[in-house]
Amino acid sequence: MCDLHGCGIQTQLAPIKLDSTQRRLFLQGLACLPLATVLAYPELAKAAAASTEEVSISLEMDTKVQASLALPAAEKAPAVILIHEWWGLNDQIKAVAAELANLGYVALAVDLYGGKVASTPDEAKALMGDLDPEIAKETMVGWVDYLKKHPRVNGKVATLGWCFGGGWSLNTSIATPVDATIIYYGNVTKTANDLKALNGPVLGQFGKLDKSINQEMVSGFEQEMDKAGKKDRLTVYWYDADHAFANPTGARYDEANAKLAWERTLEFLKTHLGT
Repeated sequence: MCDLHGCGIQTQLAPIKLDSTQRRLFLQGLACLPLATVLAYPELAKAAAASTEEVSISLEMDTKVQASLALPAAEKAPAVILIHEWWGLNDQIKAVAAELANLGYVALAVDLYGGKVASTPDEAKALMGDLDPEIAKETMVGWVDYLKKHPRVNGKVATLGWCFGGGWSLNTSIATPVDATIIYYGNVTKTANDLKALNGPVLGQFGKLDKSINQEMVSGFEQEMDKAGKKDRLTVYWYDADHAFANPTGARYDEANAKLAWERTLEFLKTHLGT
């Protein structure tokens, strides 16, 4: 779920091809820039996105789905699977994958829209509306399995998503076992019966001014987690901010709260996955 104003306008840019050595050197240089700076400037996000590599897997009926993979320097590392906002898999999300790889994780930014990226709210709403939930679930389960079997992954996998992707971070963790789940202002309307399938801890980060992913929805989620016997596995943080407060390209971006939320995200990953 995502409203019409909170996620920023995105642009599509032609990718730059880097070999493995160039990719590693680029990631090392990128470390000196704050992530928010990289995400706020299309040229920097494009360059960071270029450090990822395209990978694909086949689902049933030989349907192929794609994602962008960023690898760390370590030979073995835990993995984070990133799920995009309603805009689609753009340079911004790929840049976050590059940042996580620089921090020591195998990072996979998945594409649930078949390569389509929206540049207007109407386009994004249409793409989200056209999504087949069953195909999306099969896609996410397939990618988690891909990471668990990847030779560079140590077996641990977390999900991380924003807005539309925040809801799918939770959906994925219900559909298949993962080691940790991170939700940025995503739809968390679930029943206790749904949530019994959760395997690992959950971190939820929400804005007090958000009118769609609001206190009523999140309180209901907390109650259902309690009924499912998972209350002690849930951590929720509220911020004096609006929907999509962590997106530097959006009108509702809140720098201080985005920084704090990212610090909490990294601490959560470190605690439950290590590096």
